[in-house]
Amino acid sequence: MILVIETATTACSVALIDGDTLVARGHAPGARGHAERLVPMIADLPDGGRAHAILVNCGPGSFTGVRVGIAAARALGLAWGVPVTGYSTHALLAARLFRDQPHLDAALIAIEGGHGEIFIQPFAAAPFAAQALLASVVPDQAPFWPNAAGSAAHRVACDHAFSVEPDAADARLLPLTLRTAPPNPVYGRAPDAKPNP
Repeated sequence: MILVIETATTACSVALIDGDTLVARGHAPGARGHAERLVPMIADLPDGGRAHAILVNCGPGSFTGVRVGIAAARALGLAWGVPVTGYSTHALLAARLFRDQPHLDAALIAIEGGHGEIFIQPFAAAPFAAQALLASVVPDQAPFWPNAAGSAAHRVACDHAFSVEPDAADARLLPLTLRTAPPNPVYGRAPDAKPNP
């Protein structure tokens, strides 16, 4: 059994998964209040969310949301003595997109990045894999893709923009290779604050 924590973007959600099976889930849309919602949502899962491993979204996304999820995952992993690993926002959204749109063979995942920038990464459907590294760009610099999905899909040049939202339950769609990252934040771009020389 794996506890999945998703707080990196606009939804706060948790899930218990067993292989490809969804055992239980909690999902609350909205970009604010993740810190207050997360622990009660976990507690509402069967057996208080207790699992043999924890999987957490490491970003990119909201700076605060990423940190909230990782901090909770690390704390529970330490308390329960179980391993904690991570996955990326873009991989999760791509997996959901290809499940919902099985005719697609590739797509650009684009989400809002703040300061006028967007986070982009292209994925292939079969075999499921990223086709390039994550990048932070202004929308005009994003390459054209026939298909795009995510919160910023409407801001890139594409033929078809698909709506897809993050949900912890969709982590069961990820291949094992994309759910074994270390539980460290992926912010997508350099910090705004610069140290004094």
